Amino acid sequence: MFAVTILGNNSAVPAFNRHPTSQVVTLDGNNYLVDCGEGTQIQLINYKIRRSKISHIFISHLHGDHYFGLIGLLNSFGLLSHQQELHVFGPAPLKEIIELQLKVADTKLCYALHIHHITEAATLLDNDKLRVKCFRTNHRIECYGFSFEQKKHPRKLSLEKAKAFEIPANFYDRLKNGEDYTKKDGSIIKNDLVTETGETGKKYVFCADTKYDESLLPHIKDADMIYHETTYLDNLRQRAEDRFHSTTKQAAELALKGGVKKLLIGHFSSKYNTLEEFEAEAREVFPNTELALEGVCFEV
Repeated sequence: MFAVTILGNNSAVPAFNRHPTSQVVTLDGNNYLVDCGEGTQIQLINYKIRRSKISHIFISHLHGDHYFGLIGLLNSFGLLSHQQELHVFGPAPLKEIIELQLKVADTKLCYALHIHHITEAATLLDNDKLRVKCFRTNHRIECYGFSFEQKKHPRKLSLEKAKAFEIPANFYDRLKNGEDYTKKDGSIIKNDLVTETGETGKKYVFCADTKYDESLLPHIKDADMIYHETTYLDNLRQRAEDRFHSTTKQAAELALKGGVKKLLIGHFSSKYNTLEEFEAEAREVFPNTELALEGVCFEV
């Protein structure tokens, strides 16, 4: 399953039982944490997300509501005897901050921690199932969004046809990977005789904190689902502009122009105690919009 679970959806200050930004992208049992605002550890416990399955953490920028929960999580991993390597990606100063926090507490981690600098748009992770890229957003300080691109599924095997051509079962995985089968007499069974094209992989994009900026369009184009901040309702466009944030209708306008299939909205200002109007305004422009409510798991 390829899905996104929202842990925190508020902006700078926790309020109305909403927490600062954090979410988990899950693909085939692996968890990838995106931002780590205050309270992330508790939210992981509340929503029964296995910390042991987190191998990569992506920090968009160094405003506190996006990473103040990180050092606590790293420390807890150590206390819980975490063994898996952990890779953390973020703007360059993050490494110095984390190392200082560990140093002053004389903390010795029992697992390998790798902190990777982000300095420009790049591919951060590329394995057999997933590709993660970063891109700059238009925020007050250096800030990055992240795209999660599922690799194309293996080819679909027709078991009936494979048996008819007397292809042994131990070769089936190679068929799914596109190989032809050579029989003992030298004849070749072409792959497309026994398989069909696999499903195209899906794409999720986390747009991080940003003002309205159409330079993001190439990164979200035709995505199956995106998350875009909507710090303010649309009557506060000027405030959003001044503070390098976005409004409901601006996020919806970008989703519409990007041809995306689904829009999640979050990073709500603490001046709002209810969120229904956020969803209503965004849906006026882009109907397939949902509030990024905490604890909800959205399938990509």
